[in-house]
Amino acid sequence: MFGAARRVGHHPPVPRSPSASSPAATRPQQGGEGRAVLITRPEPGGAETAARVAALGFEPLLAPALVLAPRRFVMPQAQALLLTSRAAARTVPVDPCLPVLAVGEATAAEARGRGFGNVTAAAGTAADLARLAAARLDPAAGPLLLAVGQGYALDLAAELRGHGFRVIRRIAYAAEPAGILPPEVVAAWAAGRVGTVLFHSPRSALCAITLIRDAGLAAGAAQMEVLAISRRVADAAAAAISPAAWRALRVAERPGEESLLRLLGRRE
Repeated sequence: MFGAARRVGHHPPVPRSPSASSPAATRPQQGGEGRAVLITRPEPGGAETAARVAALGFEPLLAPALVLAPRRFVMPQAQALLLTSRAAARTVPVDPCLPVLAVGEATAAEARGRGFGNVTAAAGTAADLARLAAARLDPAAGPLLLAVGQGYALDLAAELRGHGFRVIRRIAYAAEPAGILPPEVVAAWAAGRVGTVLFHSPRSALCAITLIRDAGLAAGAAQMEVLAISRRVADAAAAAISPAAWRALRVAERPGEESLLRLLGRRE
């Protein structure tokens, strides 16, 4: 059943993004105003995003909204391992013979890099991962191991069980909210140097906006453009800042960082 890898409330309306297949925009900017990009992604991914943002000509400002901590567990017997994030792929024990279904290409690449040998990527969302599992795997062949962050992927586990699978859900890492915004971020935001905020997940968006509110900076959202990795993330960012509003909110064409940074473009 497991074949060769294939690629596979009331919220304000969120405008659709430009096509991800179009060339990246080039943004002329004056001086340092609006040049900084706030990155709320947890480490170690945040530093990777920061390097890519800097390569596009922007000043990256790191403010991880969540702090990830691995959780150890013993690998149970399963017909396949399902991974919903790079964070899970980084922390799960490696079994080179265990087939892996990953939520998207970035998570698949992380799993391959750690030593998993038979990895298939879904198209980028939990729903895509569930569809891939239903198409490739047989409920009668044994349980699925779902390695996730604490509190995550409950809906995915329920959907897989709806397809007839037995699901063993294991916590690969915990994600705790950060305590405060870094002082350099507060200073840059207050000085009007931040022009763009990147959000990679609904929870990191909610936690980051809580930190922004706690720092007394929510009114500044009116000067900020938000780039969200998915529609769900965009909805979370729009709802969490209400009754304030972002200057603009755009959504990546596909749920991946390549598409997200294509929205950012390149600074002259």
